[in-house]
Amino acid sequence: MYVWCCIQKSTISFIVIWAHSSKLWKQFTEEKLGQAEKTELDAHLENLLSKAECTKQWTEKIMKQTEVLLQPNPNARIEEFFYEKLDRKAPSRMNNPELLGQYMIDAGNEFGPGTAYGNALIKCGETQKQIGTADRELIQTSAINFLTPLRNFIEGDYKTITKERKLLQNKRLDLDAAKTRLKKAKVAEARAASEQEVRITQSEFDRQAEITRLLLEGISSTHAHHLRCLNDFVEAQMTYYAQCYKYMLDLQKQLGSFPSIFLSNNNQSSSTPVQSVSTPSVLASASASLPSVSNSVVTSGISELKSSSGSRKARVLYDYDAANSSELSLLADEVITVYSIPGMDSDWLMGERGNQKGKVPITYLELLN
Repeated sequence: MYVWCCIQKSTISFIVIWAHSSKLWKQFTEEKLGQAEKTELDAHLENLLSKAECTKQWTEKIMKQTEVLLQPNPNARIEEFFYEKLDRKAPSRMNNPELLGQYMIDAGNEFGPGTAYGNALIKCGETQKQIGTADRELIQTSAINFLTPLRNFIEGDYKTITKERKLLQNKRLDLDAAKTRLKKAKVAEARAASEQEVRITQSEFDRQAEITRLLLEGISSTHAHHLRCLNDFVEAQMTYYAQCYKYMLDLQKQLGSFPSIFLSNNNQSSSTPVQSVSTPSVLASASASLPSVSNSVVTSGISELKSSSGSRKARVLYDYDAANSSELSLLADEVITVYSIPGMDSDWLMGERGNQKGKVPITYLELLN
């Protein structure tokens, strides 16, 4: 008996809801066809609705593109999404700079830490790992201070606005349907009932419009909050790039402290000058306390050659294609004559092969005794 009563109540509730939905749908259809009047929202409320919709659309775009910036790998983003929905912590994996750093360190150890190339690889690998750590900190800070507030707006505040907006639409349809019935009422008794219904639906519509308006006016506060979050994101990026810049400056100093003519396994040598780096103006304030970089380090052999008017024999380490007529193309393992002329760039020497001559890059040469 109890079960039967529950079934009857559920059926009656369903019928009432279905009947009400049918009335709303009929009113909506007639409005679209121009067969029924529509109560327009006031201009202020329409502007607020437009502003909220615009905020939602651009917040979604900014949020998604920020996620792409912080995590370019789409598979990794999908994995993080599922772990987040499952409320579980994603497994820790090396990011790209850390993985590159590990490869460099392993390669350096394989080639031998005592060799110039092996030692340089290890130092570069350690720097890449530092950059990887800074990258993790940037992602974590940005996720907490920037992405999370944006996502909370989309999944929280805007969902509430959407719900109340839909409810306002239904109240408006109820009001317009009641007005339509009032127009069609001919009998005095039916007209009195319709007038009462219009007063009730008008009151409910006004109340819901006020609730929706108050929620929409909160969009201005949302913009102010997102502005603070944007400042936090910019500060996190500034810190990240300043750290990376410092790490690379330190690495360049370490590589610059190597002899520019590196000793190979067979005690042969090659020159590798390191160019000086100027501090970018965008990081001037962040790098004020960072170490400066000295001028290009040159070896005694190169220095003597540049300061004298003599020439030396040099073995070509790699193939080189001349970029213009003032340069000389090179083939690996050939021996050429090199010398310096006044006013020449510190990274270049003049090279001669028979009747051919032109500028050659120092980094492609190994001076011979």
